[in-house]
Amino acid sequence: MQNKDYSKLALDMHENKKGKISLESKVRVENKDDLSIAYTPGVAQPCREIHKNKEDVYKYTSKGNMVAVVSDGSAVLGLGDIGAEASIPVMEGKAILFKEFAGVDAFPICLKTNEVDEIVNTVKLMEPVFGGINLEDISSPRCFEVEEKLKKELDIPVFHDDQHGTAIVVASAIINYVKLSGKRVENLEIVINGPGAAGIAIGKILLSMNVKNIIFCNLQGAISEDMEDLNWAQRNMLEVTNIRNEKGSLKDVIKDKDIFIGVSGPNMLTTDMVKTMAKDSMVLAMANPIPEIMPEDAKLGGALVVGTGRSDFPNQVNNVLAFPGIFRGALDVRAKEINEEMKIAAAYAIANTILDSEITAENIIPNAFNKNVVENVANAVKEAAKQTKVNRI
Repeated sequence: MQNKDYSKLALDMHENKKGKISLESKVRVENKDDLSIAYTPGVAQPCREIHKNKEDVYKYTSKGNMVAVVSDGSAVLGLGDIGAEASIPVMEGKAILFKEFAGVDAFPICLKTNEVDEIVNTVKLMEPVFGGINLEDISSPRCFEVEEKLKKELDIPVFHDDQHGTAIVVASAIINYVKLSGKRVENLEIVINGPGAAGIAIGKILLSMNVKNIIFCNLQGAISEDMEDLNWAQRNMLEVTNIRNEKGSLKDVIKDKDIFIGVSGPNMLTTDMVKTMAKDSMVLAMANPIPEIMPEDAKLGGALVVGTGRSDFPNQVNNVLAFPGIFRGALDVRAKEINEEMKIAAAYAIANTILDSEITAENIIPNAFNKNVVENVANAVKEAAKQTKVNRI
């Protein structure tokens, strides 16, 4: 079958459709009565009710099912800092995934600023309209500051998908890898190549799941105590990772490790390096479009399980497995935040969508179009929110 030119097809579609989203009314306005109920004079009454009790905004408006997809365009896909305007197609795309997969209404908010406080203040001012905030494609380490400040300032869930969506799906893969390999989570030795937003979030969720030893690598090699030029987020992670203070290149520290997680760049890992890993290793090479190592090369090196960020290989690490169900669940119980327990619950829900009897080396992560995933994740997130008392319903 001839390969499709997705770049050309996408360009044509975006031009012909003038973007990917539009507003659709829930009500018809076809006569005087319709107009009087939808707008004036009838609309004044829900306004009065909300004025008396602000919580009624969830009762009389779209807020409870509306998410803002917020970006400053500073770290868009593999394109880098391309600016607010150029980020719009991606944020529109995220909005349609929210709608198609979970029935969540979402709208792109692309901001012409890279200043943390300006982003935070702008989002704060928009809070009345939205039931949740999905941060997207904001560069590290500013993304950590934006998220943390907004979580403190807002009373609705704030979720940076580049961090936590990726981390949750990676965690789900590790849950099923442990089932397949017979290894124990607390004994896993893991290398994460790329200590940016996604890499650090992956490290945090795995530590929460009782993984004991994680080593971060950058282009200079293993992040260790005497390494300079680390940002504050990387240095904070150093306090709870690399417990043996291992040093050297990726080639040096990958030896005898169970799992390689790549959120870096193309061709960073070789077959010979995989050969030095522990028996029945797992390689998650998520750089796009060219992974850190191609699946066939990782398999040649002896990896039991291989995953990538691409849809044309098995075990795709795709954030669409996480964020639609997470927001669906959080919105349904009007959660004030998306906490660590909710994220871990989502990871287990994704993993357990695949029955234990169906787990194989090429079926560790559910397919993005598995229709059970969103419902399973939403239900798990709702239950975790109730148990940790961050829900309002």
